[in-house]
Amino acid sequence: MRWRRNTLTAALAPVLSVLPAGRANGVAHGAGTTAVTDDRLSGAGGTAPAPDRPEPPTTGRPGEQRAHTATGRPDTGSDRGAPRQRLRAWAELLRVSALFSVPGDALAGAAAVGRRPGRGTALAIGASLCLYEAGMALNDWADRDEDAVDRPHRPIPSGRISPAAALGAAGALTAAGLALAARAGRPALTVATGLAATVWAYDLHLKHTKAGPAAMAAARSLDLLLGATATATGVRAPGGSSSLDNVAAAAHRGLPAGLPALPAALVLGAHTYGVTAVSRHETRGGSTGTPLAVLATTTALAAAVLRESWGRAPDRPGTRRAEADGGPVARWLDAGPLGKVTDPVRLLAITLTGAYLRTAGPPLLHAALNPSPPLTQRAVGGGIRAMIPLQAALAARAGAPVTALAVMGLVPLARSLARKVSLT
Repeated sequence: MRWRRNTLTAALAPVLSVLPAGRANGVAHGAGTTAVTDDRLSGAGGTAPAPDRPEPPTTGRPGEQRAHTATGRPDTGSDRGAPRQRLRAWAELLRVSALFSVPGDALAGAAAVGRRPGRGTALAIGASLCLYEAGMALNDWADRDEDAVDRPHRPIPSGRISPAAALGAAGALTAAGLALAARAGRPALTVATGLAATVWAYDLHLKHTKAGPAAMAAARSLDLLLGATATATGVRAPGGSSSLDNVAAAAHRGLPAGLPALPAALVLGAHTYGVTAVSRHETRGGSTGTPLAVLATTTALAAAVLRESWGRAPDRPGTRRAEADGGPVARWLDAGPLGKVTDPVRLLAITLTGAYLRTAGPPLLHAALNPSPPLTQRAVGGGIRAMIPLQAALAARAGAPVTALAVMGLVPLARSLARKVSLT
């Protein structure tokens, strides 16, 4: 019998040697661990990761994914893909897909004061981009505890970016934005300082108060006024003379150089107010009245953009008015509610305003009919994308069709990048 047991043991030894180490009765064993289920569909805490976001850690606690990799499974190839993952995390933190909604503020401001974009406009765009991204980084730093519950996939709660790095980026971007604005002149720096203070006050405190939407609206209005002020300050009269034009002369008398752009700034601010009001419900949904009210506001803003009473200053370069009668048909068309539709620039403004309504309206209506978090987030994204045609419509109604078309050229870029990085 002993000989038979030794023979059986010798025969089974090669079979036992190929079995996985540490496995018995179908249960994985390790250093004091239980079986691990890698559910790539459900994600952390039962929250499914969005298609454009990296997979969150297993339990959503910062740093646990790296610890699990170091003590458990070997992570082959992680070092090779680390730079790309870090770049993607920063792109998600800064919401780079929404960046294309920023340059139109300065361009619409330049059109509102009747000037072609120049060096001051470029500096204003750079300052606006820096301050916008500073607000994005500061927003996630301030909301890191809340995002750990509602949005564990975000870069800070998932451990892909540290809170200190996000706060440092916000400070550096703010300093860079103010430095660029300073190069555009003291009036532009004054507006940029107010814009930066509004952004920091919103992210650190005002966003959780009733004044939150108003603060965000003020930030967008100041952004447009920054472009108007930087463009108008110190502009010399046509022909190379050293005298200031009418806008810069008003600034020389102590009036704000961007004052003519105030109506356009108020329109853009009102739209931003509505988008911010809807965004306060994007994580939990449940609001029907807010999307409906914002939809009504969007329609009213479109009507305000098309109002003929704004008009276009006859002394602005590149504008013209159809003063000669174009026949009975033209007179009948011009007498309608849309004004001088036979004017090509006016027709462009009408078309761009229609694009604004088409972009912002349907998502708001869907969110009102079904106030679920996904549809509410889609309404917020639609409101952000609608800023571009609204900026273009404001530039067109100010008599700057080339600027309006240049702003609309940002739409395909914003759409392609939004497929990779979420707007919200």
